[in-house]
Amino acid sequence: MELDQEFVVDGHRVRWAERGAGPPVVFCHGTPWSSWLWAPVAAAVAASHRVLLWDMPGYGVSGRSADVSLGAQGRVLAGLLDRWGLSGPPHVVAHDYGGAVALRAHLLHGAPYRSLTLVDVVALAPWGSPFFRLVGENVDVFAALPGPLHEALVRAYVRGAAHRPLRTADEDALVGPWLGPDGASAFYRQIAQADQRYTDEIEPRYGELDLPVRVVWGTEDTWIPVDRAHRLAAAIPGAELHLVPGAGHLIQLDAPEALTALVLGALSPTP
Repeated sequence: MELDQEFVVDGHRVRWAERGAGPPVVFCHGTPWSSWLWAPVAAAVAASHRVLLWDMPGYGVSGRSADVSLGAQGRVLAGLLDRWGLSGPPHVVAHDYGGAVALRAHLLHGAPYRSLTLVDVVALAPWGSPFFRLVGENVDVFAALPGPLHEALVRAYVRGAAHRPLRTADEDALVGPWLGPDGASAFYRQIAQADQRYTDEIEPRYGELDLPVRVVWGTEDTWIPVDRAHRLAAAIPGAELHLVPGAGHLIQLDAPEALTALVLGALSPTP
């Protein structure tokens, strides 16, 4: 789904697209991903809903930004919701970092939601791998890697998020935005700005969430292990927990049919 529209929000250039008609549904991607990862699920949802896809600043085809922190992304999402002029509070579906972005926009910036589906999200301490810490302490060194070495590193990193072998075309789509000098700088910048304080700030407030919440997790997620799913569902009043067997962190590619069914179910819950 081509992101064929653009807004400048909070000083950031954001590319976005909309498809379909009906109740609004906003998809939020994580890192180091983009809205591309959500596109097949979004296409299925667009048959009955107005779907909005966007790339966070610094990701995909949105503008390269100096500040790509979770603090900035939460403000951008809240601003986008205002700019879109939605007919009512949207359903929000979020993956990975997008979970923290959606939670911050709601809890800190007052963004209203009709429901929230959290898919293998960054939301609970501790998070951040040894690789994140190593990059954060040596950003300039990593950014200076020769192109072939950088590409090999990114490909190995991306492959580690999937439980099943990635198709070459899918891997290329995920890796492509991070290649070349600008892409490499952006890749290491977003890792360097990863900071657990942005979730520590909101984690004590998850008990305040007063809307339908569905927590979806791949049982084979090695990036954010499934124990976080149980902890997160327990922290949110009335949250539903759905585990997807045989899926890793890239659940959109590991189990697309199961994920699509769970997302659609969250949008039209059984009475």
